[in-house]
Amino acid sequence: MTSGRWVAIGIVCASLASGHVSHAQAPAPKPDPVLRDVLLQQWTDIGEKIIKMAEELPADKYDFRPTPEVRTFADVLRHVAFWNLYVQKTARGEKIDARQNELPKAEYPTKDKIVQALKRTFADATAELKKEAASPIAKRAGLWVTFTEHSGEHYGQLVVYYRLNGIVPPASRPGA
Repeated sequence: MTSGRWVAIGIVCASLASGHVSHAQAPAPKPDPVLRDVLLQQWTDIGEKIIKMAEELPADKYDFRPTPEVRTFADVLRHVAFWNLYVQKTARGEKIDARQNELPKAEYPTKDKIVQALKRTFADATAELKKEAASPIAKRAGLWVTFTEHSGEHYGQLVVYYRLNGIVPPASRPGA
């Protein structure tokens, strides 16, 4: 062997002996998220989808209803905004009359007012969720699961309204 090879072998052996061989290490696995963060991610995902739909549907389509027996697009959004408010107040330990079931049309007659209310009630409820314990008790977690699912139902309803108007919902567009 040439002296160059002996030097190379010596360097490798010294590196192995000292434990300084450079090799790719797998990154440390991410810790599992806490329950509150899972709830927050799901709540935020559906809330943002509904807000985007509310912002993007033209104002002249807000009175659309697929059949006379169902709510208009605007009515559905006022309904979702009310239940966001309900969740926020319930999370704070405040009482709210659930029989109201939606924000009053007289106070929220236009797209702009409805979108503002939807954004505000979503943000306020989200702020309460962020205050929850890392692992909320079952009753508290149930509040968020119930109303995330409720919003998901209405998101699906609003997708149909979009499609019946010949509009592709934002989350269904290419690149979404």
